[in-house]
Amino acid sequence: MRVFVTGASGWIGSAVTAELLTAGHDVLGLARSSQSADAIAAAGASVHRGSLDDLESLRKGAVDADAVIHLGFNHDFSDMAGAWRTERAVVETFLDVLEGSDRPFLLASGVAGLTPGRVATENDASTQRGPDSMRGGAENLARDHADRGVRSVGLRFAPTVHGEGDHGFVATIAGIARTTGVSGYVGDGSARWPAVHRLDAAHLVRLALEGAPAGSVVHAVAEEGVATRDIAEALGRGLGVPAASIDPADVTEHFGWIGRFFAMDAPTSSTLTRELLGWEPTHPGLLDDIAAGYYTRG
Repeated sequence: MRVFVTGASGWIGSAVTAELLTAGHDVLGLARSSQSADAIAAAGASVHRGSLDDLESLRKGAVDADAVIHLGFNHDFSDMAGAWRTERAVVETFLDVLEGSDRPFLLASGVAGLTPGRVATENDASTQRGPDSMRGGAENLARDHADRGVRSVGLRFAPTVHGEGDHGFVATIAGIARTTGVSGYVGDGSARWPAVHRLDAAHLVRLALEGAPAGSVVHAVAEEGVATRDIAEALGRGLGVPAASIDPADVTEHFGWIGRFFAMDAPTSSTLTRELLGWEPTHPGLLDDIAAGYYTRG
């Protein structure tokens, strides 16, 4: 298949691009900058210049593609409402192009906050709808088009997609520990964070492209929930600083914006995904990657 991929040069997208190319697919990657274009070309994919704000460029990229995988997102934490509206417009554009064609449309979403305090499954529907909801309600919008000739698939990623070179949530928490001299966890540290290795996630995306049915949701989750105390203690060992409890009332002061995420108890199952697609994660777990020094060097 010729697959148009947004976010093709990003942390997850670059691994997905490599996975697709290895499996014999052709990839057309969206590039906003020359740096992104160079990275996409170096991987062996074709380059499509444009951005998430340029809906016409997205339309042109999707028109002749056999499938679209939308992994790009405007991570502007200073204007999340604007980022959500952008996401809505992007997904509406892709659905307009793909409607009635039965072509696959895979889009990224997340599992954090889906069912706080209990194990979430693929059968738990997102409550987010409308342009002003989280991520613009894009997952539900796409699933609503499953009976309108679009093979839409929701890709729900764990909040931690880890591996060497990761600059996401765990790297941010490690940076806070390095700065404050304390590797903190919230309360008793029993809150659970789902996790998946970047390469396992990329493999799942390819399997979903090739075999997930219209309207389905898959969970890119290898570990159902790693206790945040275990994460903090592993980071503390790597950094040579003590691990300590942070009072819930002091979370924002200590962690900043990421504190409310780190305090979430978000255990998530991927049993149905594994049964549907035969996906079996094979790469190291989160604590193994922390122990390898990926988050504590330098």
